[in-house]
Amino acid sequence: MSTTTLSPEQLDRRAVRLHDAEVWQQIITGWDLPTPEPARSDGPESPDPVSGQGLVPAPCPDQNRADWRSLLSMPVDRLIADTVRTLPPLPPRERPLPGRLGAALPDRFHIWRRVGQPDLRPSTQLAYARQILTEWGWQNTPYRLRDARGARCICGALLTAHRLGYGSLETVDRAGAWLIAELRAQGWPGLIGPWNRHPGRTAEEAVALIDAAIRRSALAGH
Repeated sequence: MSTTTLSPEQLDRRAVRLHDAEVWQQIITGWDLPTPEPARSDGPESPDPVSGQGLVPAPCPDQNRADWRSLLSMPVDRLIADTVRTLPPLPPRERPLPGRLGAALPDRFHIWRRVGQPDLRPSTQLAYARQILTEWGWQNTPYRLRDARGARCICGALLTAHRLGYGSLETVDRAGAWLIAELRAQGWPGLIGPWNRHPGRTAEEAVALIDAAIRRSALAGH
C-alpha cells in the first residue's frame, strides 16, 4: 500500500515528463490508426478452375500437413493483442464514494480504503476521477487539491481517486499522461493545471476532457 503524498502540481509535472518520454511517444503514436492489411504473397499461381485464369495461388506441397495457423494472415499473438486493444474498458466497480463529509475530509482519512485493492488500467482510473468530479464537484483554484466544499480540480480528482484505493501512483501518472496527450491533440501546449484554471473554463469542459482521455487510452489498450 503506497502512502506517498503528491500535490496536484507534482502530479502535473510527472505526467508531462512521462508524456514526453520516448517510450510513451511510441505508445501513443498511431493509437487511432487501423492495422495495415498484410501484403499479398507473390508466389506462383495456378489457373482458376472456373475461368482458367492464373488467380488462385498454387497449393503448398505441405498444405495437407499444415495446421490451422497457416490459414491466418498474421501471428496468433498479434490477433489476440489487436482484439484486446479494441475491447472497451471495464466499468468502475460499484463502490460508492464517501458522502459530502468525506469529500471535505483530508485524504489521509481515506488511506485505509487502499488495503487489498488491485491496480487498474489508466482508463478505469480516469473513470473514477470523473465520478469524483461529477459527485463532489469541480473547482479551478490554482493547484489546490480541494476547495472548502470538497470539490476537486482534475489533478486533484486523479490523486483523490488513488487515495480512495483506485489505482497505483504509476497508474495515476499514466492517466495524467493520457490527459496531456488529449490536451496536445486539442492544441493546448501547457500543463493540466493551467488548462483547468483558464478563464472561462467550466465543469462540463473538465468532464469532457476526461471522457476524451478515457476513449483515447481505452482504444490504445490502456
